[in-house]
Order: sequence, then structure tokens, then C-alpha cells
Amino acid sequence: MSKYLNNDTISIASTRQKVIQLFFAVIGVFITVFGIVMFNRYLLMELSLGLRMVLMIISQWSIMIVPLLVIKANKENISDYFRTKERLVKQVRTGLLLGLAMSLFLTIVPILLGLKDMVGTSSYTKPWQFIYEFIYMIFGVALAEEFVFRGYIFHKLLEIKDSRWFAILVSSLLFGLLHIFNGDLIQVFVTGLLGVLFCTFREKIKGCSLLSLIIAHGLHNGLITLWVTYL
Repeated sequence: MSKYLNNDTISIASTRQKVIQLFFAVIGVFITVFGIVMFNRYLLMELSLGLRMVLMIISQWSIMIVPLLVIKANKENISDYFRTKERLVKQVRTGLLLGLAMSLFLTIVPILLGLKDMVGTSSYTKPWQFIYEFIYMIFGVALAEEFVFRGYIFHKLLEIKDSRWFAILVSSLLFGLLHIFNGDLIQVFVTGLLGVLFCTFREKIKGCSLLSLIIAHGLHNGLITLWVTYL
């Protein structure tokens, strides 16, 4: 009996530690995003164009700092979050197809139905601006957000409670709430639904990895500006 009690006690203590670590990681992510929003609002436009372009991407990477520190403290391997049995080519192809499908149903169709103002706005006119938008969205926004929410947070939620739906709903709720700094409650709701969609892709579609989600997320976001400008 004592042996089982000790095992239960260890398990409870381990779960409590994981919850605490996840809590501080999430708080760190939210504080970092708030800092990015303030920096972009009050300081970014004072810098040269080239420096702004670089800092916009690097600032997105900062979202990953606290989760990466927790991962390092636990002596985990970052590569474990990206590890999959699927070939790289299949992961990339899946991401491209999902990104194009999302762009069709979530951007092009609404614009054709007269909902362009709800989709987004754009003042881009030069080719390099659109190219940079794709680079920023894929290697900045999508890389950071997918690693944090569909990678680290999703994985840790599964360790805390062995339930896929629990991990999907909680990680998506946090993903939606993260966008409160740049939007309103409608954007929080829509982004939360996108979080559920991304999680569902990974859980239900063969060949869909974290890398696939990064590509799909970034491609979808980047194409919004393109379609809003030319449709």
C-alpha cells in the first residue's frame, strides 16, 4: 500500500510541477506579446525600414523565449516537438495544400461574397512588400505561434491531462486570447476557432506535422494581403 501511495504522491507532485511551469510559460508569452505590441506602436516606426523589417521577425521569435527556457530547464530536446515519421517533402506538401485550402475557403470565398472589409485591409503596392509579408508570416508569426501553441503548450497539456480535446480546447482558447492585444473580442473568437482548426489538422490529417502547420499558417496569413489587394 505504501508503495502505491508513494507513486500517487510522486505523480501528483509531477503534475503540479508541470502545471506551474506551463502557467509561468503562458504568462511569459502573454507579457512578451504585450511588449511587442507596445514596441511596434511607439518605437518601431522611428527606425529605418531595413531595421524594422528585421526586428519585426526577431520580435516574433521572442515569444518562444520563456517556453524554450522551460524546455532547457527540463533538459528536453526541442527537436522532439518537430519529430515525426513523415518525410520532409510530405510535411511541406501537406502544409502548402492546407494553406491554399484555407486561403480559398477563409479568404477568397468571403471576399467574393462581399465580406472584404471583414477579411482585412492592405496598402501594399510593390512586389517586395508582398514577398516580405510571406517571409514575415512564415518565419516570424507562424513559426513562433505554432511552436508555442500547437507545439509546447499542446504537448504540456497532454502531459497534464491525457485528453486530446482538453489540449485542443485549452491551447486554442489561449491562442485566441493572445490576440486581444491587437484586436477585439471578435478577433479573439475567430483566432480561437483557427486554433481548433490547426489542432484538428494535426490530429486528423496524415502527414500533417508542426512544420506543416507553420507552412499552412504562414501561407494563409500571407495570402490574405495578396487577395485583399487584388480581388
